Amino acid sequence: MNESPEQNALTASTLAFVVALVCIAMFLPPLVERTIATPLRSVATGLALALALLLHWVFLAIGARRMGRAAAGWVGLSVLLFPVGSAAALILLHWFSDQSRVLRAPQHG
Repeated sequence: MNESPEQNALTASTLAFVVALVCIAMFLPPLVERTIATPLRSVATGLALALALLLHWVFLAIGARRMGRAAAGWVGLSVLLFPVGSAAALILLHWFSDQSRVLRAPQHG
């Protein structure tokens, strides 16, 4: 089944969110010692985290806008309450997307 454009954006946002969480986990025990062992690994992990967060927020805004919702509110929720706000925003937007797809589906009867 083909995904709608808003679902594609939300899926990309979810993937970027997971990458950001993995990067954050690399700075937590027990992985922190290996992460900071070399400056190159620390910088690469930090850059990957920054890029993943930026992509997460951009795709979240694109998905919200494609659904006709205010992108600033959803991105604000994601930024201010990260990571719980990001997860909540993704869950709610996926749910709203599924609901609107059900309502648009042709009724057989």
